[in-house]
Amino acid sequence: MNAHISAFSIDTPLAGLRSEANNNVSTGMPSDLTVSVHVLMSALEADWRALEASNTVSLHQSFDWCASWVATHVDRPLLLRGRLGDRTIFILPLELVRNGLFRTARFIGAPHSNINTGIFAEDLGGLSRETLAECILQELVNKLAHVADIVTLEKIPLEWRGQPHTLASLPSIRNQNASYQLPLLPDFAATLAQLNAKRRRKKFRVSERRMETYGGYDYIIAESLDERRAILDVFLAQKAARFEALELPNVFRDAPTQAFLRAAIAHDGTSESRPLALHALRLRSEADSRIVAIAGVSRKGDHMICQFGSIDETLAADASPGELLFHRIIERACGEGVSLFDFGIGDQPYKRSWCTVETMQYDIVLPLTLRGRVAAGVHRLIVRTKRAIKANRQIYCAVQRFRQRQQGKTAPVSADTDGD
Repeated sequence: MNAHISAFSIDTPLAGLRSEANNNVSTGMPSDLTVSVHVLMSALEADWRALEASNTVSLHQSFDWCASWVATHVDRPLLLRGRLGDRTIFILPLELVRNGLFRTARFIGAPHSNINTGIFAEDLGGLSRETLAECILQELVNKLAHVADIVTLEKIPLEWRGQPHTLASLPSIRNQNASYQLPLLPDFAATLAQLNAKRRRKKFRVSERRMETYGGYDYIIAESLDERRAILDVFLAQKAARFEALELPNVFRDAPTQAFLRAAIAHDGTSESRPLALHALRLRSEADSRIVAIAGVSRKGDHMICQFGSIDETLAADASPGELLFHRIIERACGEGVSLFDFGIGDQPYKRSWCTVETMQYDIVLPLTLRGRVAAGVHRLIVRTKRAIKANRQIYCAVQRFRQRQQGKTAPVSADTDGD
C-alpha cells in the first residue's frame, strides 16, 4: 500500500524535494497516514489554527508568530504535514538555513524561541506516540534529504503541561538551557504564597515608595500600533545601552530581528491570544514621563511568556522598576485566566527568584545525510561545550566579552537571546 505525498498542487515545491510515492511495507508507515511537504503557510492555515489551540502547543509554533518570522527572515519555509485519513494530526513548521558546510532544517524562528513543541493533535487516531515519532523520522529522511543535511528540533520539553511530548522517544540531548515558570492561581495572594510572599510584598512596597520620589508611575499596556512602535523603539535603545555597558553581544541588533518584532506587535490578537504585547512603567511626573521599564509578553490561552525586558538604568534604577513591572504583570494575569507565567529560557537570578518550576529542554538531532552525521556530532559537541562553559562563571563572562569584540568587527547576524 502507498504512503501518499502531496503533489504540491497548492504549493510551489522546493527544487530537490522528493514527491514520489514511497511503499508503506518498506517504511512501516500506517496505510492511512499521509505526509506532505508544503512551502506556503496559507495552504495549511485552517488546520494550523485549529491544532494550535491545544494547551500543549507552544506559542512559538503558532501561525501568527511563525508568519511574522517568515515574513522577515525566511524565503520559503518547509512545512511537514501529517494527515490520518482526512484529518491533519501534526505540522512541523521548519525553515532551511545554511550553517557553514551544513544545510539545516530547524523550527521556524528557533534562535528567538523560548520553548518549542511542534504542532500535534491531542487525538492521534489510535497511533501511539512512538509509532508516529518513527514515521516522522522516516519521512523527514524521505522528503528532506535532497535539500537538508540535518534536522534540529531544539528546545523541546520531553514533558509539557502534564503530557509527554510526541517525539520524546527519538534520540535527544539536553539543551544547555532550561526555562523557568511560575504557576498562577486566580488569587494573587495564593500565587505569592508559593514564593517568599513576605519578601515579595516588602520589595514591592519599597519599589512603590521609591517610585513616588520620582513623581509616581503608571503601569501601561500599549494599545494603539503607534504606541507599540514607540515603546518598542525605547526597548531597543534601552537594551542596546545595557548590552554595551556589560560588553555583551546585542542579540536585538540585526535588522531582520527588529523587523520581526515590529511584525509581531502589529498583530492585535485577542485577550487570550496575542503574539506580542508591550507592558511598561511610565513616570507620572509632568516634568518627566519617560518609560523606565518594558516587558514584551506573549499570551496563548492560559500560558503567558515574557519574551524580553529592559529598564532605563539612568533613571529610577534604585526603585527596581523591572521587578515592579513583573509584579504588576503577574498580579494582573492572575485575574485574567492565566495559569502559567513563563520567564523563558536561560538561567537568570531574577527568574529563579520568581519561579517554582524549572523545565529541562532537549534538542532532537536527526541527520539526513552522511554530511548530516558530521553536523549532528558538531551540534552535540557545541551543546555539551556550552553547558560546561555556563557551569563556570569566569569562563562564561570571558566568552561573552570575546563575542562582543567580534560583533564589532563583523556584520550583524541573528543571535540567540540570553539563553544562548
